[in-house]
Amino acid sequence: MIIFAFKFNKLIMETKTERLKLNRIKAVLAETGHTGKWLAEQLDKDPATVSKWCTNASQPDLYTLKNISCVIGVNIRFLLVDND
Repeated sequence: MIIFAFKFNKLIMETKTERLKLNRIKAVLAETGHTGKWLAEQLDKDPATVSKWCTNASQPDLYTLKNISCVIGVNIRFLLVDND
């Protein structure tokens, strides 16, 4: 069951037990031996922002997602969850 909730003027889709996972940033960082803190430094972003991306509490925009893929050195498709 999907629940739609409004929080700070944004529509957030949540499943009954957890947020909908849209990205694999945390997993890819672990696979490549990097940390969220390292990624935040590379992108000149607040570590709290990167942490939100890693927990899927929020999502980076497409431009930032492309920058993440370049910094980590993976294809952008590896950063996205396949929701077939």
